[in-house]
Parts: sequence; structure tokens; C-alpha cells
Amino acid sequence: MAAVQGHLSNGADGADGPDGADLADGDGTPPAFRHAVAGLCAVRPRPEVELSPTPPPRRLAPFSYALEAVVAADTAEDEDQDEELAEGRLILLHDPAGHDSWRGTFRLVTLVHADLEPEMAADPLLPEVCWSWLTGALEARGVSYRRPSGTVTRASSHYFGGIGEREPSTRIEIRASWTPGEPPGAPGRAERLRPERGAGPAAEAAGVPDTAAHLAAWCDLLCQIAGLPPAGAAEAGVVSLPQRRGPQPR
Repeated sequence: MAAVQGHLSNGADGADGPDGADLADGDGTPPAFRHAVAGLCAVRPRPEVELSPTPPPRRLAPFSYALEAVVAADTAEDEDQDEELAEGRLILLHDPAGHDSWRGTFRLVTLVHADLEPEMAADPLLPEVCWSWLTGALEARGVSYRRPSGTVTRASSHYFGGIGEREPSTRIEIRASWTPGEPPGAPGRAERLRPERGAGPAAEAAGVPDTAAHLAAWCDLLCQIAGLPPAGAAEAGVVSLPQRRGPQPR
């Protein structure tokens, strides 16, 4: 799969910037944001995860970048027809001046949802379990994060009248956000906001979170909620998450 591309939004003028991470130094985009977006664009997820660009919100932060994903698997009945098991959206926000509620200059926001099998939907601890999948995915990838917050919503549907033959269904939705931690040894806020003139790429990247690892952890969460088994042999130092019971390809 080719490296993903996305959309940049500069909230100062309300206009979308160019696609992808190859931004000119003089376009007003902070170097730290360029490096963070480049990290996202370098990720190649497992084959079942389809990543694609989506327009980001324009008023949540001065700079934003968004991706959407679908987890799909071949159905047993038709190998040419993929079944969508889960889907979600991940947004990277950046405010160079910092944000009090974030306790940082970056914030990741996500929405993930999937339909569940009846057995899984009836679990009274389902919300707690789903939230643990999010934090567990981040911790399994060894990424630093702080100030996580969010909701887990379970919604059941029962059908009547002309569609009364349908089986009841349950949908789970995770809305969450967290502040990605900076790499160890990152400079202080004032130093990040006033880099030396002529600083090279390494200096520009100082203080930028490992967005590639955060995106990889998010893809792990999507696969977890979709009911997929861990992909092949785990990477060194990465703990496999507990496999959920559904939904499974039918």
C-alpha cells in the first residue's frame, strides 16, 4: 500500500493547504507540524486497514490533518466482496502557542465505531473493555501520551414493521482524544517556539511526537474492535492485545 496522503488546514485563513506532507518552508506551516504529518504519511498499515485522506476540521486548531480508515476482510461467501468490520477517523491538531487543556502543542482526536455480535454486545463491562483497548494499544506500541479523555457509547437497534425480520444489532462507538508525549530529551516550549535561524531538519524535528507510532497504535485499536487476530509475529517489545469475540467475517 502506498504511503498515505492527507489534507492540511490552516485555521488562520480557513483554507485547505496542499495535500500530503511536502510543504514548502515559506508557506507558514510550522516545521514541527510538517514533521508530525510526515510521520503519519510514512505509515503502511496491515492489508485489512484501508487509510485514506479526509478534509480536517478548520476551527479546532490553527493546523490540522485528518485520515479515515476502514477495516475490511474477505467474506466467506464471496472472495471478491469485502466486509467492513470497523471504521474510524483520526485527526492531528496543532497549536504552536500551546493549549492549556491539552498541556502541549499537539492533540490527537479519534472516532471509531463497529457493529458487534450479540454475545459481545451483552457484556456489561463492554465500555470499560473498549476503553482499555485504546490505552492498551498505545501502551503496547510504547508511545508516550497524557490527558486522555473520551466516551464509549453502546447503541442497540431493534427492527419493526417492514424490516422486522432483521436481527437486533448493536453498535459500539469510541470518541477519544489524547496529547501525544514528546520524545525523551525534547527541548522546552520556549526553545521549540524560537528555533535558531538556519536550524536543520534534526533541530526542526525536536519536540515532535512520534506520530507514526500513534497511528500504528490507532490501527491496532481498529483491528481489535473489528475482531481481527494480531497480525503475524509481534514486533520486539510490542505486547499482543487480547482478541475480542466479534464481529467476525461471516
